[in-house]
Amino acid sequence: MANTPLMPKATAVWLVDNTALSFTQIASFCKLHPLEVKAIADGEAAQGIKGLDPILTGQLTREEVEKAQKDPNYQLKLQGSKVVVPETKRKGPRYTPVSRRQDRPNAILWLVRNHPELKDAQIMRLVGTTKPTIAAIRDRTHWNSANLTPSDPVTLGLCSQLELDMEVEKAAKNAPQPIPGAEETLIPVEESTSEDAIAAAFSFDPNQPVKRDEEEEIDADAVFANLGSLNTSDAGDADNEEETASVEDVFGEAASDDDTK
Repeated sequence: MANTPLMPKATAVWLVDNTALSFTQIASFCKLHPLEVKAIADGEAAQGIKGLDPILTGQLTREEVEKAQKDPNYQLKLQGSKVVVPETKRKGPRYTPVSRRQDRPNAILWLVRNHPELKDAQIMRLVGTTKPTIAAIRDRTHWNSANLTPSDPVTLGLCSQLELDMEVEKAAKNAPQPIPGAEETLIPVEESTSEDAIAAAFSFDPNQPVKRDEEEEIDADAVFANLGSLNTSDAGDADNEEETASVEDVFGEAASDDDTK
């Protein structure tokens, strides 16, 4: 933190041993609890820590310490660094601690689902993974795909909210812009339910009666003729059956006569 001195416990040890500051003043400056500062003063805590002089390190001035000793209500102010250290640009994928590496697939799945506009290179910068892993999670071919649960990478501590917002904003800027006038809009109800709209949709004139499709005219004579032919064929079949039966009767009687003789 920018408002926290370097090695706060070592600084607190030095202030307890070399100044007359109150526990509350030291705790406020070192971002510690007053009881923790009291334990340091009693020798119950930080026994193996060597004190660090904040005046030599440029974090405090002697005038500031003297002013705080005279006024118990005065809060020490951390001196700003006089040397501007340029921010080092990270090259390559982000380093992920070993304890967090098992959470990367869940974070990748969350990013793929909630921010599909992000490119693989952006996901690699945020989570610190590789392209094959991202492709496997997208295609559901990851070895642990069935057990993955989407999790916010910010909540998992893999990246900060600021970094995620910057990547999402960058992806939105690089996304293809829609053609002006090509957006589809909903037609008002009055226009969609008008007679002209209905006529255009169903291709007929509402003022004209609805014409049915071509209907087949029923020819009564042809129907009765077909029925007559069916009756005739049925009658013929019946006659044939009767003739067959009579022939069998004749031959049956002849056979019985021969047996009698």
